[in-house]
Amino acid sequence: MDLSSKSKLSRLIGCQLTSLTYICLALVTTVLFLRAVLLHSFSGYGVIEWNNLDLILSHSLLLNSRDEGIRRDKYLEVPQIVWGLNNQKIAFARACLTARMLNRTLLMPSLSASLFYKEIDRLQPISFDKVFQFDKFNSLCKGFVQLGRYSDLKNQTRIYDLQKGSGRKWTVERDMEHLKQSSRGHVDEHEMIRIVGKNPFLWHDHWPVEDYARVFECLVLVDEISKEADKVVSKIRQIVKKHRRKTEMIQSDFDANTENSSMATAPYIAVHMRVEIDWMIHCKKLEQRSGVKQICSSKQEIIERVGNIVSSESPTVVYLAVADSLLNDSSILSGWKKGLLPFEKKKLGVDGIYKKHPYLIQSAIDYEVCSRANIFVGNSFSTFSSLIVLERTQKMKRMGITRSCDIDVRWPSYAYNILGESNGPQKWMTNMSDSTLQAISYGSNAITC
Repeated sequence: MDLSSKSKLSRLIGCQLTSLTYICLALVTTVLFLRAVLLHSFSGYGVIEWNNLDLILSHSLLLNSRDEGIRRDKYLEVPQIVWGLNNQKIAFARACLTARMLNRTLLMPSLSASLFYKEIDRLQPISFDKVFQFDKFNSLCKGFVQLGRYSDLKNQTRIYDLQKGSGRKWTVERDMEHLKQSSRGHVDEHEMIRIVGKNPFLWHDHWPVEDYARVFECLVLVDEISKEADKVVSKIRQIVKKHRRKTEMIQSDFDANTENSSMATAPYIAVHMRVEIDWMIHCKKLEQRSGVKQICSSKQEIIERVGNIVSSESPTVVYLAVADSLLNDSSILSGWKKGLLPFEKKKLGVDGIYKKHPYLIQSAIDYEVCSRANIFVGNSFSTFSSLIVLERTQKMKRMGITRSCDIDVRWPSYAYNILGESNGPQKWMTNMSDSTLQAISYGSNAITC
């Protein structure tokens, strides 16, 4: 090959190599650019900023796309969780979802056995696994949120204290940005982030109702507490069967199918009756501030509206979940419609079961008894009532039911503080599409007909 031919071949190869180099460099640059954009977009918020539009991505989709799921070598610690049972459940779920955003395992928090603002001298921390099943929680919530024990920590000196802001200037947006910054960089390098400051119930809420519902589904009572609830429910059903047998013997036209219908052969109604003095003071003030008049309900109003739910006169026990201060008030047991048999824990003869336990466990037992009822009736401005309805709505959702207004459903719920059809209470389902749980205690997350 002559020198001229070699020169041409060299130039040809050089051009090809140069073109290939440019192509490779262009591809590498493109990949690095996309990686930077995606990492910036997905960290913390789950939001892509593109052409001034926010495409909100579900945190669930983002985490489910990760093969490794929630990290088990990075942890989040939160302050002791306090107040009533359902406020504590909300606070716990909020802590779980915060840990989920940070892609960290939540260290098992301490709950509170009593209401500190009523029983300051009796405030006792109680471990989460003394109330709810630890392993069951992790099994049911696997890949969504994760609980860990302090014994899992490898180096307890690698702790970063994260101070939660407070006051009017600490807005929802500022709080989210604070969390976002803590999910990366030198803060994320620490084995444990310890949030100091306010009780998680008081944190800003960033999470949709569906995420809360998913956490609540994973909360299963320990056997000791669940069996106590079994005893109460069993006593209720025994009374129902006893009265129905008497009716069957008296009425020759008794329909045998009624005995075997619905969820069980001994259906009962549970009513969360909020008429104690401190509640009435609170709800009257709430009505004045909000301008809403359907918050408070008198005993007579509740009794009349519940009586209009059931058309049959077949004996049905109405379990009244009431404050201990009302156990000696005989007026809550009188004036009920024929066929409705009102019982509270004292008349039922199970008050001894409750007295063995601190406030938190007593409330957990009552919550379980109400949630298992064939029909539940509560106040849509009560956190206790609202979480029971949320749980029952989630069960119906699993069955493909999104509205209960026009059909008979297996777990119907009603709000006695809102007037419904035929002078009865309003049918009630949780609005699972709400973007936050903020409305849960203020009655606005109820779907009405």
